[in-house]
Amino acid sequence: MSQLSRRPAEGGSAADVSGSGYRQGQGSGPQWRQDDLDLRNRLYGRAGVARAEGVLLDRYGLGSTDEAFALMKSASQQFNIKLSTLADAVVRTPAPDADAGLWFPGRVRRGPPALPGLPVERGNGTSQGAVLKATLHRVLSITQTSMGNVQLSERGRLRLVRHTGLNRYFSDFFAFVDAPTTSCSQAAGQRRQVTVRDVESAPVFDEASRHAILQTGSRAAHSVPLVNRMGVPLGMVSSHHERPLTGFTHAELGALRQTGSDVGRWLAWHWNTLVLDALEHLHATASRGGAPR
Repeated sequence: MSQLSRRPAEGGSAADVSGSGYRQGQGSGPQWRQDDLDLRNRLYGRAGVARAEGVLLDRYGLGSTDEAFALMKSASQQFNIKLSTLADAVVRTPAPDADAGLWFPGRVRRGPPALPGLPVERGNGTSQGAVLKATLHRVLSITQTSMGNVQLSERGRLRLVRHTGLNRYFSDFFAFVDAPTTSCSQAAGQRRQVTVRDVESAPVFDEASRHAILQTGSRAAHSVPLVNRMGVPLGMVSSHHERPLTGFTHAELGALRQTGSDVGRWLAWHWNTLVLDALEHLHATASRGGAPR
C-alpha cells in the first residue's frame, strides 16, 4: 500500500479536495481521525463523478447535473459497472465525433480472455467483481496468508476495490492512493512485483502509512501489478502477512506474475468491451434527449 497524505489531521482542521490534491490539517501523530478519513474519501469519490457530470452537461446540453448523474447511474446499473469506473471512462475517453450516431463505430467485440487457475464462479466470467474476488483468492493461496487487497487504477491513482482480513481503518486510510511510496506504488511505477519484508523497519513508509498497516496486524506485504499486454499496470493485488517475509520461491513468483498478466489482460478486455458498451449506451440515451426518468 502507499500513503495518501503526509500527516493526519488533528484539532478539527478543514480538509478539501482541489484538483487532484488533498489538503489535510497539520498534526504530529500517525493516527487519522475517522471523521477526516470519511470526509476525504467522500470528496475524492465525489470529485470524479462531478468531473464526468460536467463533461456530459457540456457535450449534450443537459439541463442539470442531476440529469447527468441519472444517465451514468442508469448505464452503470444496466452494464454492472461501478459508477466511479464509468465516470472515469467518461472523463478520459476521447469524445465521439459531432453528431455521430455511434461513439465507437466499427468496434469489434470479443469474448473475455481465459483465466486459468482462477476460481471464477461459473457464469461470472464477465463480472469484474467475481474476477477480482477470484484474483485475490488466488494470490492469497499462493502467498499463504488470509489478508490482502485489490486496487484499480483510476485517474492517476489507485482505488481500493476489494479486501479481506483487513480492518476498517486500513481500508479507509488506503481507499485512495496517489503518493509515490511503499510496495503498491513501487510495483506500479516499476512494473514489477515488490516485497516489503518488514513494514516496521522499511524506510519507504511515512509514519501514518506505517501505522495504518501495522495496526491491522500486518508486518509484511507483497504487491503484484495487474498489467495489460504492453506491461502497463491497470491495478494491483497485495498480500499482507502477520510476520516479516524472507521471500518467495521462483515458482511462487512465476505463478503470481502469470496471475497478474492474465488478470491485467482481462481488465483491458473489460474496459474495451463492457465499459465501452456502457459509454455507447450513455451516448445513445443522451443523444435521444436525456436521462431516463
